[in-house]
Amino acid sequence: MVGGGAREHAICDAVYRSKNADIYSVMHNLNPGIEFLSKEYLLEKETNIDRVLDYAKQKEIDLALIGPEAPLEAGLTDELNRNGINVCSPTSKAARIETDKEWMRNLLRKYGIHGQLKYETFTDIKKSRRFIEEFDGDVAIKPIGLTGGKGVKVSGDHFYGTDEAIEYVKKVIDERIGGKAKVLIEEKAIGEEFTLQAFSDGNSILPLHAVQDHKRLFSGDEGPNTGGMGSYSCANGLLPFLPRSSYEEAAAILQEIIEALNKENCEYIGPIYGQFMITAEGPKIIEINARLGDPEAMNVLPLLETDFIELCTAMLDGSLSNKKLRLNRKSTVCKYVVPEGYGINSMVGEKVLVDEKSIKNTGSKLFYASVNKKDNFVYTTSSRSLAVVGIADALADAEKICEDALSHVQGEHIFIRHDIGTEELIEKRMKHMKKLNVM
Repeated sequence: MVGGGAREHAICDAVYRSKNADIYSVMHNLNPGIEFLSKEYLLEKETNIDRVLDYAKQKEIDLALIGPEAPLEAGLTDELNRNGINVCSPTSKAARIETDKEWMRNLLRKYGIHGQLKYETFTDIKKSRRFIEEFDGDVAIKPIGLTGGKGVKVSGDHFYGTDEAIEYVKKVIDERIGGKAKVLIEEKAIGEEFTLQAFSDGNSILPLHAVQDHKRLFSGDEGPNTGGMGSYSCANGLLPFLPRSSYEEAAAILQEIIEALNKENCEYIGPIYGQFMITAEGPKIIEINARLGDPEAMNVLPLLETDFIELCTAMLDGSLSNKKLRLNRKSTVCKYVVPEGYGINSMVGEKVLVDEKSIKNTGSKLFYASVNKKDNFVYTTSSRSLAVVGIADALADAEKICEDALSHVQGEHIFIRHDIGTEELIEKRMKHMKKLNVM
């Protein structure tokens, strides 16, 4: 297992429930959850390809799983494959579906895939102004490369009008945010976002339950964008505002993308997910990611009843279409505990007290994220600290269980967005969709 976050802890938990699996982990921070589940671990940057490869060889690893996007972009899958190690994650070429937003949009355009948005890329600020003015400033501005989920700015949320949009375009180009002096500008999609994750064997996919992530730091969708403060899913696999037809359309789009990647000689093996916006015209593609989501993985992996290693084997040998995906039909609510100041200026090195036994007794799942374990205590880093997932038949009960579990996490300088999965926030989403005549 490569990666030290909560998503990787959730993947390790799924592997641990499989038969005859010894886990060896590589992570840049000492995640106590991954440490507990691992036979051995190596503390190392996940993008240090040579060290990760040496460790895999030394431990005679027969299956590698890569959680975060940075080692995918760096070519870890390719290097492991070249050395005879099976990897259930995409190659750097296939991972461009996430790591190069311009390439992704061009692929969608080339193959006429449904759910596209109007877009252009720019290195010239004056030319970008003309495109922005076409949409009266109602656009989304994205750096081309990876920014940890925090580089996208959207009109009405992060800026207002053409002049403010141009300010951010200039910043992206001048500072090479995402690694290139280039920016992608798209029309703004109006609706509600949802995530659809799936497993792929390069030919077919098995889609999982739909999930809704919450990027904004504060309750009521206020504050700065983050990597995600929490998420929820429903027992029927849909969401309160998500019609089955839209879910199926999103799954069909992911299938089309897998087929398009095949035609480009970029066979896609491993988890994939689409971030979609349900609009009055149907689902629109916001982005495609070459991995499981964080926090969204924590909503679906605990529900997985199909053996995870068997799924990985099916993805590798191309037999996924023969597998039956069994998921426990429960609702889930995931809420992150983050350091005070997260998204602005995180308080690093703060002690967090976690009563693991009491959390387990609530029926919740605990997943550690970007923390460091030292002297049997957990300390914050600049990123998210840990996540708690409440699981129940009804969404309201899952939310209550999650809140109960969170009462067993203490710290002077921690923060939680408490409105995720609540009836009030979901009602707000549904009113929005009714206003758009989607429901």
